Amino acid sequence: MRRALAVAAESGSDVPIGAVVYSPDGIELAAAHNLREATGDPTAHAELVALRRAAEVHGDGWRLSDCVLVVTVEPCTMCAGAITLSRIGTVVFGAWEPKTGAVGSLWDVVRDRRLAHRPQVYSGVLEAECAALLRGFFSPTDSR
Repeated sequence: MRRALAVAAESGSDVPIGAVVYSPDGIELAAAHNLREATGDPTAHAELVALRRAAEVHGDGWRLSDCVLVVTVEPCTMCAGAITLSRIGTVVFGAWEPKTGAVGSLWDVVRDRRLAHRPQVYSGVLEAECAALLRGFFSPTDSR
């Protein structure tokens, strides 16, 4: 999670969310932060960018079976769907997102029993640090 926090801190003017994908052997395959502002792409969430990059270098193409996704904030519905479709084995996230979270807060897409693939989920890892990064970005004294 510390690596994901460091990546999130590089997000510039975008919401500071970082994601890292690790191989089953623990090797970093890809890391990304939100790129929506930089690219003008509403789908350029940290998770999706990291999953795309990991798929490019992973030995099994788009199937990221047994890989681990570490992300600083609970994924939204779009990202949760991509996580399921990529067959990520484990999701680790930091801060809960009660407004848009889809891994237990508002919805629980990744554990829906109707889906063929359901990753393991570990939540609240370094939660205070992850939440503080977001609070700092959205603070009322922020000029953005």
